[in-house]
Amino acid sequence: MSSSSPTAPAAGSAAPATPGALRNRLIGYAGALLAVTIWGGWIVSTRHAVHGHLPPATLGWLRFVVSAVVLAPFWLKVGLWPKRNLVPFLACFFGAGGLFFLVVGNAMRFVPAADVGPLLPGTMPLIVALISVFWFRERLGRLRIAGFACIALGVLTLSGRGLLHFSDGAWRGHLLLLLGASMWAGYTLAFPRTGLKVTELVGLVGLWSTLVLTPYGLPGVVEAVQQGYGPEVLFQLVMQGLLSGVVALMGFGTALNRLGSSRAAAFTGLVPALATLIAIPVLGEHPDLAAIIGVIATGVGVTLASGALGRG
Repeated sequence: MSSSSPTAPAAGSAAPATPGALRNRLIGYAGALLAVTIWGGWIVSTRHAVHGHLPPATLGWLRFVVSAVVLAPFWLKVGLWPKRNLVPFLACFFGAGGLFFLVVGNAMRFVPAADVGPLLPGTMPLIVALISVFWFRERLGRLRIAGFACIALGVLTLSGRGLLHFSDGAWRGHLLLLLGASMWAGYTLAFPRTGLKVTELVGLVGLWSTLVLTPYGLPGVVEAVQQGYGPEVLFQLVMQGLLSGVVALMGFGTALNRLGSSRAAAFTGLVPALATLIAIPVLGEHPDLAAIIGVIATGVGVTLASGALGRG
């Protein structure tokens, strides 16, 4: 069995209290925390870029070309596409590849960074939990149910505010973010079922996303460099491509393998607080009451839903 096979306990059961199981879970927690820390900065840097000199397609190309090149030794062993489990791979491609990035990048044109966190990484674990319960028959304990309820409260607070201020266009961004969260949930559930290692899957998604985005994204990179924005392109190449496109996805893939889909997904609820805090000094965006409630609710929700406070 490959190293990408889930090693988390079966749905609805508690992990055995052994040193190996504890080490396994701690590695999963570390991978999840690494990923969400990077994604908090990614939200802010992406919003800054799409409002500046790099449109979503250009930014997406910078993100995926790095993983395609850096992880080439791994995906070359697999080939241009996996020989088995093609459907789960396609779900991963659509859920975390170029199309996902275009949806989220365009959403950030309409909403502040404080809204992105609760509606994208905050909503994703809720969708994963619902699918896990109703499709895969996973059982959730009371603490985890309460956690997902808190996440739902945060989402409703922000999306409700967007409906109240319908004329400012934020509702467009909110709908796109909810679509992006659903796509990302598909990736989260499909990844353990691909039979691929983290490096293989991330590399293949990067390869095909680069091929799709090159006609639209590469000309924007050339134009930005010619206009004197080379340092910004280089920064986004590191932030989008290396950190978010490779390091974070590998960390999250490790969490998926060690913790299981719903537990690992719950950690993404920490991203809203990180993105909101970073956006204050970097973008000058100060959260309103709805954003503060949304961040607090999702933060409490992830603590409970991850199972960190109990065995349920």
